[in-house]
Amino acid sequence: MEFDFSKVAAADRYKLMGSSITPRPIAWVTTVAGTGLRNAAPYSFFNMMGAEPPLVALGMMRRADGTHKDSAANIIETGEFVVNLVSEADSAAMNFTCIDGPPNFDELAAAGLQTLPSSVVGAPRIATAPVSMECRLFEIVEAGLTTIAIGEVLRFHIDDAFIEPERLHVDTLAMNLVARVHGAGWYARTTDLFQMTRPVFEQWQGEQPAT
Repeated sequence: MEFDFSKVAAADRYKLMGSSITPRPIAWVTTVAGTGLRNAAPYSFFNMMGAEPPLVALGMMRRADGTHKDSAANIIETGEFVVNLVSEADSAAMNFTCIDGPPNFDELAAAGLQTLPSSVVGAPRIATAPVSMECRLFEIVEAGLTTIAIGEVLRFHIDDAFIEPERLHVDTLAMNLVARVHGAGWYARTTDLFQMTRPVFEQWQGEQPAT
């Protein structure tokens, strides 16, 4: 079945794309407004964009009236944010921070989450997150009702339990990260995995039968 997206309603485009482009990593974003009010919210329109420079990207939808929600407004105002990754142990707290609270609502406090001060940005880190990345706004892209924030990672924090410092070997599976899948509230665990080795052209060529 083929869809001409120029003729498909935005809600239906969201349904088709959000249910097909999965699993998606979750950025549990913490920010602070210029007034000092903290905010936390999860975003699954998120990924790493490169390492030189080290960039991550967030897609944040605006309200129907076109105004920015708290995370985007804070990022634009301060130029800073923290991306915390979500372990299964934190999944309920992460889900709570999706709540449609008013602008003065502190999701971190209401969820009972402990935080740690960041090293170079004003937004706090979530203490239980296995990984937290302190980011400075690199570029903002406004596209319709979507605000895309590209952030440069300034500091990368990882729990000592998940890294071997000599080789920088990360025990990814031990972090028990969760990912967004589809529909209303479906998530995935990173437990059912398989591995494939990237092919090498010369090796592949040598394995071909002679003609």
